[in-house]
Amino acid sequence: MTEGSILRDLVVLFATALPIVFIFQRLNVPSIVGFLIAGIVIGPHGAGLIAQSADVENLAELGLVLLLFVVGLELSLSQLVRLGRIIIWAGGLQILLTGGIAWGIAMAAGFAAREAVFFGFILVQSSTAIVLKTLSDRGELHAPHGRLATGILLIQDLCLVPMMLLTRLLTTTEAALWTAVALVLFKAAVAIAVIVLAARLLMPAALRQIVRLRSRELFVGAIILFCLGTAWLAALFGLSLAVGALIAGLVISESEYSHQVTADILPFRDAFISVFFISVGMLLQLDFLQAHLPMLLAVAVGVVLCKAVATILAVLPVYHSLRVATVTGLSLAQVGELSFVLARLALPAGLMVPVEYQVFVAVAVLTMLAAPFLIHGAARASYAPQDLLPGSALAVPGQRPARHHVVVMGYGLNGENLAHVLRETGLQYVIIEMDPERVVAARANGEPVLFGDATRLEVLRQAGAATANVIVAAISDPVATRRIVALSRQLNARAPIIVRTRYVAEMDDLRRLGATEVIPEEFETSVEIFARVLRRLRVPRNVIQLQVDLIRRQGYSMLRGLELPRQTLDQLGQILAAATTESFMVPKNSPAAHRSIRELQLRKMTGVTIIAVVHDGKTLTNPSPDAVIEAGDILVMVGSHAQLDQAMEQLGAGAGGEDVNA
Repeated sequence: MTEGSILRDLVVLFATALPIVFIFQRLNVPSIVGFLIAGIVIGPHGAGLIAQSADVENLAELGLVLLLFVVGLELSLSQLVRLGRIIIWAGGLQILLTGGIAWGIAMAAGFAAREAVFFGFILVQSSTAIVLKTLSDRGELHAPHGRLATGILLIQDLCLVPMMLLTRLLTTTEAALWTAVALVLFKAAVAIAVIVLAARLLMPAALRQIVRLRSRELFVGAIILFCLGTAWLAALFGLSLAVGALIAGLVISESEYSHQVTADILPFRDAFISVFFISVGMLLQLDFLQAHLPMLLAVAVGVVLCKAVATILAVLPVYHSLRVATVTGLSLAQVGELSFVLARLALPAGLMVPVEYQVFVAVAVLTMLAAPFLIHGAARASYAPQDLLPGSALAVPGQRPARHHVVVMGYGLNGENLAHVLRETGLQYVIIEMDPERVVAARANGEPVLFGDATRLEVLRQAGAATANVIVAAISDPVATRRIVALSRQLNARAPIIVRTRYVAEMDDLRRLGATEVIPEEFETSVEIFARVLRRLRVPRNVIQLQVDLIRRQGYSMLRGLELPRQTLDQLGQILAAATTESFMVPKNSPAAHRSIRELQLRKMTGVTIIAVVHDGKTLTNPSPDAVIEAGDILVMVGSHAQLDQAMEQLGAGAGGEDVNA
């Protein structure tokens, strides 16, 4: 390595990668795909801008260590419990089915049993980075398939450590198998115990002292030292650097500093992860890809089908929705970045020969490149197979409610609150929910809930959508929401359809499909913040409501490309800015004490109107001119700021500073 060669390689690497990533971002394709393409272009098997990739691979190894450290930070037992029993079972079943299908195919192809088991390991992992980034960009992380994908990815990540230990065992000979198993398990147990014990005893106390110094640089340096030091310590015990980094992250994830650590380490991780994905692209031999393209494409398609089918079979018994199962399956159908951790262990140990490793790299890159497009197309493509199945296969029959009721789709926070209000007011309603745990919770509360997928016409008919008075869609799946609105309007041409959505940009599409009212969550959140700020500033409720109505009309129209008359808005704004309310508690020696409102002539002298009087805890609204004001009463007045100031001065005259401006 010549002096400055690594610096040159990094300059070439980022100078080539950034324009490619920029173009991909403009096309709404995840940046990780751009990094893979950049690696293929500049690598030794592409344009040859970087002839030796050893230095870059060393940086990629560091990036992988930081990746697993952050993965460990994001994993915790409490998070695993929050996923829910059903998702945990679905995730475990998906791993077993994926590994089992891969093992069976490898055995049928003539591979040895150990190699077949290892192939199952590397195919189990899906790309956390690609899946979560794509689902987040589409606003589907909280949709049913988003929650399922996130939970299964979490369980896959947790399975990495035992898979890495078992991969080492697969390299032993049959005669020494049991001895090797015992030795590896003993060393792993000792290493994990030493690392966890040291971290539990030393790390919290050290971080506490560092935090007291309020030095961000010192805090970040200590975290990086702990991450790399733990990885190095794990390597000394015969484990890999990646395992050590993952354990370090898991230890800190349960500490009080986990969120700050994640925020501080993310910039470093993202920089090195970009190098990691570029180095993965550099591993791909273009001449090998060109020479074996039909075979590699066939294997890649087979991997996608294998993983998709395994996931569908794991999810379908749980959610009873072929649509959700299909979308989840296609979302997890790629080879993941953590599979490279296992492959790097297997190659020097002889579990994979160089040709097999190159096949793995090519297939992994091809499936990663296809992943965003599969996720984007999965939602719409999933409706076709779902429509082929009879409704009874996916919906649990329930008691059909009476006519002229409310159909509520989704029993999340919004649906649950709506159901509570409808129940308290004595109105009839039925809930459609596809999450089994939410269905159980709803039935435990005595709710009339139907277990089914509301994107199916049969389920909507069973819920009585055709005769409903109002239809409400309160789910977190934008694609499914659009289909629900279209089908509901097809069934019922007269009922108002009220839809909750996350983004203002979706309002026009939903209205075109038949929605009567669309409530955009992001805009309503801003309105609620705005209203609460005004309440804290003691602005009267009626003024707040006028401002809310104004900003809703202006904001919705503005964000949807319409424009209200500027003059009207200016006039409303001037009126609202000029008029406000104020309250005044009458002291004993105030000129207002023991006098009627008519005698005060407050309106004539200042322009202020008394709209309410609070006397002995009772409120008299719109009081008559003959109402007598007593000491201790609270006057609620409306007028301009200048008028109110003048009225306060008049009412407080002679009070000797005892006036109270509430």
